[in-house]
Amino acid sequence: MTESWPRGVFPARLIDTLHQSGAILTGRPFDHDQVQPASLDLRLGKTAFRVRSSFLPGPSHSVAERIEALKLHEIDLTKGAVLERGCVYLVPLEESLALPAEVSASANPKSSTGRLDVFTRVIGDRARGFDQLPAGYSGPLYLEISPRTFPILVRTGSRLSQMRFRHGDTRLSMEQHKALHASDTLVIGGEQPVGDGVALSIDLLGEGRNGLIGFRSKRHTAVVDVDKKGALDVLDFWEPLHNRGGGELILDPDEFYILVSLEAVHVPPTHAAEMVPFDPLVGEFRVHYAGFFDPGFGHSAAGGTGSRAVLEVRSREVPFLLGHGQSIGRLIYEKLAEPPDRLYGSAFGSNYQAQTLKLSKHFKPYAG
Repeated sequence: MTESWPRGVFPARLIDTLHQSGAILTGRPFDHDQVQPASLDLRLGKTAFRVRSSFLPGPSHSVAERIEALKLHEIDLTKGAVLERGCVYLVPLEESLALPAEVSASANPKSSTGRLDVFTRVIGDRARGFDQLPAGYSGPLYLEISPRTFPILVRTGSRLSQMRFRHGDTRLSMEQHKALHASDTLVIGGEQPVGDGVALSIDLLGEGRNGLIGFRSKRHTAVVDVDKKGALDVLDFWEPLHNRGGGELILDPDEFYILVSLEAVHVPPTHAAEMVPFDPLVGEFRVHYAGFFDPGFGHSAAGGTGSRAVLEVRSREVPFLLGHGQSIGRLIYEKLAEPPDRLYGSAFGSNYQAQTLKLSKHFKPYAG
C-alpha cells in the first residue's frame, strides 16, 4: 500500500489539506488565524456540561454516554458563560475528525490557557487516554475544562486547546537531538545537556528584569474573559516575585506560579517541539500545561532571538525549594513532514515570540 501522507509533524499547509479532504470536519469555516504553523486551534461548541468528575470513556463507551451519566447541568455558551474554578466541564468541540489510516493527532492547552492555570484535555470516543487520538480516529472531539485559579468567561468559538497531526514516529533520537543542536543551536545559555531532548533550567535571578523572577497568582479575583487581549491589570490577579539575593523560591502546594527558563529556546523552521510531561525525578512539582512549540519559535529570521520558555508551575503535595539553574523541564523535537509555509512570529499574530517572562495575552504589559 502506498502511503499518501508524508512522515512527520504536519505544518499548516498539510493541516489545510486534511480539512479540505474531509479529515477535519467543522460546521463553519476555519477562523482566519486558526491554523498555526504546526497546529490547529480547536473551538468550543454551543454547550458546556458541568459534570461530577473527570473521566475517560474507555473502549466500550462514547463520551456522550459518559456525559449523560455524570452531568449536573447544561450551560449555553452561545452568549458567553462563566466557568467556575474547581469545577469540571465537558464541551463538545466544533471540530471533529475522520483521520486517514496513517495519521494520528495529539492535543495540548494553548499557551494562554496554561498561563491562566486552566486545565484542559481533549477526549475522543472510546479513548483510553487524554489528548491522544490514534491513527485513523473517526468521531467527535470534546474538551474537558477545569479552571484551577481564576474563573473564566468563555463562549462558542473560544479557543483553549490546540491539536497537532503527524504520520509515524516523529521524535528525534538522542543522537539526532545532539546533531540538530550542533547545526542549529537549540538552546542558548545555561549549562543543561542536550541528549534525550533538550533540558531546561529555571531562572531565579531575574537579571535584566530588575530582579523579577516570576508571578504568583492571587485568590478571589475577577473573571478572565479568554477572548479579550490586554484588558486586565496584572496586579489585580498576580503578585510579582523578586530575587531577594538567594536565587531560591519555595513553592507552596496551594499556589500557582509563572516562571521562566534560564535558557533561550530555538525551534528551527524544519522542526517542531513539545515540552514533555512532568518528570518525577527532577522534583516534587509539576511543570507544563501548554506544551507545543511551533517551528520558528526563537528563530532570529522570525523575530524571535532570545525567546525563553515560560513555565506554568505547581508544587505537588508538599512545599518544594527551587534553586536557580535547577532542571525543570525537557523539550523533545520532531521533524516536520515538509517545509512550513509560515513560522511562529509576530507577522502571524503570535503572542509570545521574543518573550522573556510574560503573562498570558489577557493582561496589560507589566513594567515592574
